[in-house]
Amino acid sequence: MGEELVGEVTDYFAKVGVAGIRMTAGFLSVGDTIRVKGHTTDLTQTAESIQIEHQDVPRAEAGQVIGIRMKDRVRRGDAVLKVTP
Repeated sequence: MGEELVGEVTDYFAKVGVAGIRMTAGFLSVGDTIRVKGHTTDLTQTAESIQIEHQDVPRAEAGQVIGIRMKDRVRRGDAVLKVTP
């Protein structure tokens, strides 16, 4: 399995468990496996939904700012990687 850097965590909203992510390269689709990696973070999960401005979207591309519900805490500056088979 490979990994491709697609973005960076810009915010984490603890009450709702959502990460704000700035897409910097490539694309991310609902159902893709992502890995969030940082100094104290290493989390792998499926992107079950992607939102832009509180609207569900099937895919996000470089340059967009998205929200993804996370199963655990992530931190500002963490790298977001798309896991490829």
